[in-house]
Amino acid sequence: MSGEQAAAAGRVPAGVPVGPGGAVALSRVVPVSGRRWTVPRWVRRAVGPVGLVVVWQVLSAGGVLPADLLAAPVDIARTAGGLVADGTLPSAMGVSLQRVAVGLVSGAAVGIALALVSGLSRLGEDLVDATVQMLRSIPWVGVIPLFIIWLGIGEAPKIALIAVGVAFHLYLNVYAGIRGVDAQLVEAGTSLGLGRWGLVRHVVLPGALPGAMTGLRYALATAWLALVFGEQVNADDGLGFLMNQAREFFRTDVIVVCLVVYAMLGLLADFLVRTLERLLLQWRPTFTGQ
Repeated sequence: MSGEQAAAAGRVPAGVPVGPGGAVALSRVVPVSGRRWTVPRWVRRAVGPVGLVVVWQVLSAGGVLPADLLAAPVDIARTAGGLVADGTLPSAMGVSLQRVAVGLVSGAAVGIALALVSGLSRLGEDLVDATVQMLRSIPWVGVIPLFIIWLGIGEAPKIALIAVGVAFHLYLNVYAGIRGVDAQLVEAGTSLGLGRWGLVRHVVLPGALPGAMTGLRYALATAWLALVFGEQVNADDGLGFLMNQAREFFRTDVIVVCLVVYAMLGLLADFLVRTLERLLLQWRPTFTGQ
């Protein structure tokens, strides 16, 4: 039966290509579907925060949330504008960012160095890992009194507190990344003639990079948390200093402004790390959701 005869018999819809002997050429049939309209991701991600603020404003306007208990979003925005206009908030942000940066770099250097020593050598693991695990079990916030006794009440204890929190996260993730490298890759590198340092450079460190980036994200979150605690120690500037002043005068609007700034700075830091992760880990395809 020819294609025209098959179409005329009603077995095959008109316009569908038919091969020899009446076989339908399905490989050439392309289904046509309408274009689906999807909501942009940034809109979907903004629904939750915007909805929360709207509910908050409604409760404040209705008197459910008194101003002395929690200021309304409109009042908080007005306070934030005033703090930006007189330079108070930018100055405090600059001081806090400097503390986080110095503490992050110091803690990252120590944590990564210890992880390399412990992860690349069994002797290093025996000498380092047990001590680090023991110290990690101590709540790092609990060492603030010791830091004050050892380092005084200036900038040093604040930076040291951030560095300690950062170092432990990076140590654990970099160490786990090194030890999680596939042994078959190491054997393959050895069979190709790579020496010890060649294996470390071309096999072990690239394989440990995903764990290191995860550790960096955890470390940044811990750095901001440590900053909140550290700036409660006799600070004369910074976001923590503003919060302490606002607490004494029951200024919930200023407190919330500082908390929002902490949150936004944390989100910005996480975005930068995730961007860096995408650039450095292009060779590793991963599942991104459906």
